[in-house]
Amino acid sequence: MIKSLSLLTRKDGITHEAFVKHWSEVHAPLAHAVPGLRRYVLTHILAERTRADIPSIDAEVDGIAELWYDDLASMQRANASPEAKRLHDDGATFIGRIKMFTTQEQTIIPRP
Repeated sequence: MIKSLSLLTRKDGITHEAFVKHWSEVHAPLAHAVPGLRRYVLTHILAERTRADIPSIDAEVDGIAELWYDDLASMQRANASPEAKRLHDDGATFIGRIKMFTTQEQTIIPRP
């Protein structure tokens, strides 16, 4: 399983609440049409935690998006599709900044 993991910040002038509403109600439904997308998870930031023994990264994040694919080829095909273009075009209307990673999990503690 391959994931695209993205840290998102809202555009200037958009409240966090408006960002989450658009992301959940307008943007997320567009993901249903993207071919090869196995799972789409929106993670909404409720609060920031810090540790006294490790400095924090200076980054504002309004949400984290996870897009799951079977493999890299599936992700590349999906991102080349017109459906993904619609998803990306909509993202540009409310996402101010994005930091994207392509990831592969290593499970340490599996679910029962």
